[in-house]
Amino acid sequence: MTAVTTDLSTTPVRQLLHGRFGWFFAGRTIDMFGSSMTTVALSLAVLQASGQATDLGIVLAANVVPMLALLLVGGVLADRMSRRSLLIAANTVSAAAIGGVAVLLLTDRYHLPAITVLSLVAGAASAFASPALRGIVPELVADTDLQRANALLASSGHAVRIIAPTAAGLLTATAGGGWALVVDAGSYLLAAVLFLRLPATSRMAAAAPAMGRELLAGWRIFRSLRWVVLASVSFAVINAVNVGPWNVLGPMLVSADGGPLGWGAVLSVRAAGLLLMSIVAVRLVLRRPLRTGRLFGVLPALPLLALGFTGEPWIVAAAAFTGGLGFTISAITWDTALQTRVPREALSRVSAFDDLFSFIAIPLSQLATGPLAAALGAGRLALLCGVTYLIAALLPLLSRETRQG
Repeated sequence: MTAVTTDLSTTPVRQLLHGRFGWFFAGRTIDMFGSSMTTVALSLAVLQASGQATDLGIVLAANVVPMLALLLVGGVLADRMSRRSLLIAANTVSAAAIGGVAVLLLTDRYHLPAITVLSLVAGAASAFASPALRGIVPELVADTDLQRANALLASSGHAVRIIAPTAAGLLTATAGGGWALVVDAGSYLLAAVLFLRLPATSRMAAAAPAMGRELLAGWRIFRSLRWVVLASVSFAVINAVNVGPWNVLGPMLVSADGGPLGWGAVLSVRAAGLLLMSIVAVRLVLRRPLRTGRLFGVLPALPLLALGFTGEPWIVAAAAFTGGLGFTISAITWDTALQTRVPREALSRVSAFDDLFSFIAIPLSQLATGPLAAALGAGRLALLCGVTYLIAALLPLLSRETRQG
């Protein structure tokens, strides 16, 4: 059995939030506020301006595709140069791109090609920010404080994801989509200013290897870490059977019994589970965090299984709350494991490969859910996806490093 205790020996939370990690925590929280607003504000603003669902699909795809395409390049750069500088540059570019969209909308100059290009730029910036965000945390706190730091970041992230979409919706409804994007751009710019307070570091060698060679070296390190590879494959399968089915089948099955309000309640209860566990995790010490995280990682299969058995909102909500608890522990322990077990000089590249494998199946999942539900039935497909999720979540335990970690 895995022991779980409260920690009294590591840095107190109040002290941890002072100094350089405190500046990063504030910047990261505001950065996540902007990221969480972007999809909602951009979607509502484009629909408000054009009224065309096709336009919206083009703009949203333009935001995702460059992120996937450039993620590995971002990982190389985050290992090669100052992660602080990369975060400042990425947030500044995001602010400029989202601000550009806002200007087009506020001046009544809606132009789909221009907005698509700006969405591409914002998506590309996120590809460079993501590996740097995970890689910089070990530079700011001691190894013994990493789990606590990741739990604090998770807490603020979950809280922001509850508030930001609502704020984007209210701003769009009252002031208009353009002004919602102005606030969104401002949050990116403020995050960049806060990141300026982080200590300046540089790892650029005098004769840095070619990017292709560094990428290949990162791949070799990633491939040599069997426990990371197994987990990445696990995450790829999990996202394939979860993202599309949950977002498509969830509202379909729950709304059939509880209406739109029922699905909204399910999402709110799940968010409460995510936030609660991230707060609790700040005080927990796990003797075998890697193994514990993978075991807790089976719990997010419960909402899909609940959808498969019944669309009753209260049952799905209870499963979603429990799944939210498990997802949070799984995510926090995974970030901490990467930050403590992967060589620091290759952390961002390994994280980028992990993210790429984890996310690459998401577009296919979203496209395939509708046709599969029509062929198999929505409930049966949800049940099948839940069982597959359960099996995939246990896959990392085939590695001895994971079982003993």
